[in-house]
Amino acid sequence: MSLNQLLAQVRNCTECKAHLPLGCRPVIRAASTAKIVIIGQAPGTKVHASGIPWDDASGDRLRMWLNLDKSEFYDESNIAIIPMGFCYPGRGKSGDLPPRKECAPLWHDKLFSQLPNLQLKILVGSYAQKYYLANQPGYKKSDTLTKTVQNWQNFAPEFFPLVHPSPRNQLWLRKNPWFEEELLTPLRERVERVLSSV
Repeated sequence: MSLNQLLAQVRNCTECKAHLPLGCRPVIRAASTAKIVIIGQAPGTKVHASGIPWDDASGDRLRMWLNLDKSEFYDESNIAIIPMGFCYPGRGKSGDLPPRKECAPLWHDKLFSQLPNLQLKILVGSYAQKYYLANQPGYKKSDTLTKTVQNWQNFAPEFFPLVHPSPRNQLWLRKNPWFEEELLTPLRERVERVLSSV
């Protein structure tokens, strides 16, 4: 099966249909040439409506962190966007519900097997980090998101864990000034290096 055939299957997936308040609309971008993948949580309502990943305030901040403009960020020949949950999961008591647990086990391995050029996996938020760092040296399931992000060098060069860029995390960013002072420069350098590699 080609990547395009696989992406068509993903975009037609209805595995979680009964649990999705706005219905199925898997949001994903990938090309076999991609060098970087951004693995986030799940689309919010704005992204569900537009079908464009990170098409919101969180995306604006993420692009600033990566030092990429929109044309670079959405160039799927270089950057794949594969969230933990492909569809909007619904609203909980304090924000959106967690990504559905069916997506990653069902689709991720198949997708990544079609992305042979990946050099960097950017893990945005705790769901992606717990899933992808579980077997990495230096990671404990009991680690907080803050500790995981602080210890980013333990997971380099393949993985780069980030806090979610949501406006809801403004307080976290204020309490953890080291994130912008110490982490963004190496992140941007790594992204630039990967994207400029042949």
